[in-house]
Amino acid sequence: MVKIVSWNVNSLRIRLPELARLAAEEKPDLVCLQEVKAKEEDFPFADVRAAGFEHIALYTMAGYNGVAVLARRPLVDVRRFDWAGKADARHIAVVCAEGIEIHNIYVPAGGDIPDPRENPAFARKLAFLEELNAFFAARAEHNRNNRVLICGDFNVAPSAFDVWGHKQLLKIVSHTPEETSRLQKWQRESGLEDAVRLQHPEPEKIFTWWSYRNPNWQTNDKGRRLDHIWISPPLVEHLQNAFVLKEYRAGARPSDHVPTGVVFAGL
Repeated sequence: MVKIVSWNVNSLRIRLPELARLAAEEKPDLVCLQEVKAKEEDFPFADVRAAGFEHIALYTMAGYNGVAVLARRPLVDVRRFDWAGKADARHIAVVCAEGIEIHNIYVPAGGDIPDPRENPAFARKLAFLEELNAFFAARAEHNRNNRVLICGDFNVAPSAFDVWGHKQLLKIVSHTPEETSRLQKWQRESGLEDAVRLQHPEPEKIFTWWSYRNPNWQTNDKGRRLDHIWISPPLVEHLQNAFVLKEYRAGARPSDHVPTGVVFAGL
């Protein structure tokens, strides 16, 4: 069995107790983190290794962003990618011991105004999604024939069942048609399947993010599914479970995102 978890921790150093909890309770073989918010010399290597993850691949920067892959077994073929005109530590790829090519990606949030003419951050988000689409679509045959997993905080809730209110959010960044159409095109043309939806089909509503601005998030449940795990056909054959750990949003110092994971059998 292989368990892989993806999680936007919104500052790893703040969330170290929760990472230790995740390691102890869920026992993942591999954890993909986004928004690490620590340059390499400030990364808490000793704490991460104490949690059981001896092998660490990083693409980080000072102050914000940053992605990391933590593993109990060796990682090889580490690659770092930049998109849409900036080197801002948002995409790292590795091959894990089980022969899975893993891409850990943090898509830009895009600001508050859903108009690329008025908001450069939103324009860059759309360009980022388009460039990822082109890259993975060019590798579609490779994806169909190999063990490939793409995960991370994509900052887009693609369907009406991935948000608390579809009509209310159509003009809110993360659920606009400009974003959802690009995300869906990227997944479709990459030849990958949405692992969570394979296990939890629509119309079940699933969320992975609840705003810090909403103190009553548990009662009104106004969430969005911004975090995703996509897998290739050779991995679909082995998919045993996909899950969202909502309870991590209720911790003492929680991230606004919760861990999302998959379990494969027979690899």
